Amino acid sequence: MIKAVFMGTPEIAVKSLNELIKNNEIEIAAVITQPDRPKGRGNKLTPPPVKVCALEHNILCIQTEKISKDKELIDKLKSMNADFFITYAFGQILSQEVLDIPKIATINLHASLLPKYRGANPIQRCIFDGEKKTGITTMLTVLELDAGDICETLEIPIDENMTDIELKEIISKKSPELICSTIKGLYSGNLTPKKQCEQGVCIAKKFTKQDGLINWKNTALQIHNQVRSMVDFPTAYTLINGKMIKIIETRVIEQKNANDSGVITSINKDGIEISCSQGSLLITEVKPESKGIMHARDYANGAKLKIGQKIGE
Repeated sequence: MIKAVFMGTPEIAVKSLNELIKNNEIEIAAVITQPDRPKGRGNKLTPPPVKVCALEHNILCIQTEKISKDKELIDKLKSMNADFFITYAFGQILSQEVLDIPKIATINLHASLLPKYRGANPIQRCIFDGEKKTGITTMLTVLELDAGDICETLEIPIDENMTDIELKEIISKKSPELICSTIKGLYSGNLTPKKQCEQGVCIAKKFTKQDGLINWKNTALQIHNQVRSMVDFPTAYTLINGKMIKIIETRVIEQKNANDSGVITSINKDGIEISCSQGSLLITEVKPESKGIMHARDYANGAKLKIGQKIGE
């Protein structure tokens, strides 16, 4: 029986943990995750999704603020005699002392085709950049950020309208098979990790709220990619009549460029068309301040928007 400790935190890691727990060849000795955090309007203390999953299966779950400084936890991990540590969106950096504990390796699943998009935000950044494909990679964890030897990869196509939420769900569904395959391959000796190429390395930094502000002097495609990469957070936004309006869904329209950017060129049953530096953008769904998501046409009618009106100011 392969013995492993799973380290993860958000929802994207839950399907993989579930699959590992159900696998007859693998024993999950413990789950390590982040502490409960305040969430929602009421700031109610909420457990991480991975903790909820572990407790549902009666798996030992240990929460820590900083694993590299938690001597009691490190001593406990050493006593478990695990073959593998498996990390997936854990959100903490492991020290060399922790990496050296498992008998075989510490394996990390990363949501990109490494070496592209190392770092904390690979899913959103690849959409923002207009990539046509991404994937998932299992690798041996080292101290340098996402730089370990690659075990296995799986390519995932990105269509022109896919959002960060949709891509995250696809990656969540496809991850368990790759993790299980990597564990079994390393354990049997049939899988040999390969040194990661340093060509094409780029770092996927987290978005800030300021990154959501739309610049209408960009091309329609650039703005469309910005919108669909930020549906989860921070959500792309613009100013209309002095109020912040979140843009939830858009489509690129191929047509002759207008003379000015950020101008309403049409309001129709499909939504609001806005001129950009190249092409036009159709806004189909918005979220006005203090309101829910609505069709852009309904918002335009209620806000009395007019053709020729300048937005973003």
